[in-house]
Amino acid sequence: MHVVLSTYDSRGGVEPLIGLAVRLQGHGVRVTVGAPADDPERFAAAGVTLLPVGEPVRAPKTGTIRDRAAALIAEQFAKLPEADLIVATGILPSVLGARSVAESRGIPYVYAAFQPNSLPSPHHAPITRPGVTPAGADNRALWEQDARAANELFRDLLNAERAGHGLPPVGNVRDHGFTELPWLATDSLLGPWPEPSELEVVQTGTWILPDEGPLSDELEDFLDDGEPPVYVGFGSMPMGDAGRAAVEAVRAQGHRVILSRGWAGLEAEDCLVIGEASHPALFRRVAAVVHHGGSGTTHTAARAGAPQVIVPYSGDQPYWASRVTALGIGAASSDGSIETALKTALSPETAATAAAVAAAMVEDGAAVAAEMLIEEYRR
Repeated sequence: MHVVLSTYDSRGGVEPLIGLAVRLQGHGVRVTVGAPADDPERFAAAGVTLLPVGEPVRAPKTGTIRDRAAALIAEQFAKLPEADLIVATGILPSVLGARSVAESRGIPYVYAAFQPNSLPSPHHAPITRPGVTPAGADNRALWEQDARAANELFRDLLNAERAGHGLPPVGNVRDHGFTELPWLATDSLLGPWPEPSELEVVQTGTWILPDEGPLSDELEDFLDDGEPPVYVGFGSMPMGDAGRAAVEAVRAQGHRVILSRGWAGLEAEDCLVIGEASHPALFRRVAAVVHHGGSGTTHTAARAGAPQVIVPYSGDQPYWASRVTALGIGAASSDGSIETALKTALSPETAATAAAVAAAMVEDGAAVAAEMLIEEYRR
């Protein structure tokens, strides 16, 4: 069985596919991940095959959004290899191209989201698309606007490419990409699918790479040399100012700091600055995690029982900030008030709640998803 996992996204949207690939390969399944080649070393370290698709996310952007979307749709047809199944995630043009490739080859296709508010529901608003200004407050109306916006941006591009491969035109491109039975790779406690719902969703738990590798000697020595520090990191987000503010806020409350450079290349004095490290291993040993609120980091910190401070930047991050706050496992800083949020996160009450939530979460959603895919689609 050969499974292609397809995405176009930044680090936080690619990492779950590595986790799923590892679990599939553990069952003897051949896996190819089509994704931007921003972090090829992550694939190599996990023993997963990367097929570069799309320009690196970190590369300077040229052309318009529609130019890049058309190129990404076409590249799915040009590069995705023959397979028995395609699983797609990421931005809509990539997803649309992947589903159309599956159609052209007559093979099954599964769409998976990494946050509930990527999928239509009257219980939440959609994530705003580039260049679109939502109007009104009714969620159903906002989702209808979202479908129209997706059609205006991408429908003619998709249908032009499909015509070249003998495929019929698509009317509602968003729902075509999502399918009538999308998967949701979030923990049902941390990121539940709201009911009642008009859309049937398969929720697997979050896909996290089973990374329990050892920490560096430098990091081990730092952790052993005092009270648990606070981790500060913003992944692939360009959040230099927030990083500096977070470091200052942590110091002001008398805690040591571990600062992750991330894609922004963060640096600071009087703290330990690190590159790659095993988040599951590290987060179990810190007093709190200050981060941007991506799905992967939020789930990893929650599973580790680490209180969180989320400084949301864009996309799904405000959603995860609201969930962390609602569960009482941390606080959000949406107005720059990191100090106040940090005090909440570092309280004994928050630590106790975070530990209780960690104990109740699904252990390994990637393993659950791998078993479901094999049972349903292995020939």
